[in-house]
Amino acid sequence: MRQDCRYYESRTYPNGETVRKCDLDLAPEAPWRCPANCPKWEPRLDAGWTYGSMVSPVTPEEPPGLDDGSAAALLDEAEDFLNSVGPQVLAEVAEEQRRRQDHPAGWRRLFRKRGSDN
Repeated sequence: MRQDCRYYESRTYPNGETVRKCDLDLAPEAPWRCPANCPKWEPRLDAGWTYGSMVSPVTPEEPPGLDDGSAAALLDEAEDFLNSVGPQVLAEVAEEQRRRQDHPAGWRRLFRKRGSDN
């Protein structure tokens, strides 16, 4: 990926896993490469930034299928699937939150000791 782009982002988590992505979601083959002539590429403005000594892990090797488009097609298919189940998952979470608000203490409220605020 073009690390000199304004929209490039990299984050390393405590478990050592690193995420490299385009903030505009314009790099379908992330973390390996950006589109050849990305219309939104802008140089990163690093004025005033101070860099530490920590270095991001090396980008993993490119998998087979990047040149023929099959990797991008698989990622698009996965994204479409997640977008299709998203509303159902949100509805289930909202229903669970609603139930918790209706019965905040549940059975614990019936069996608590007298004078206890738990």
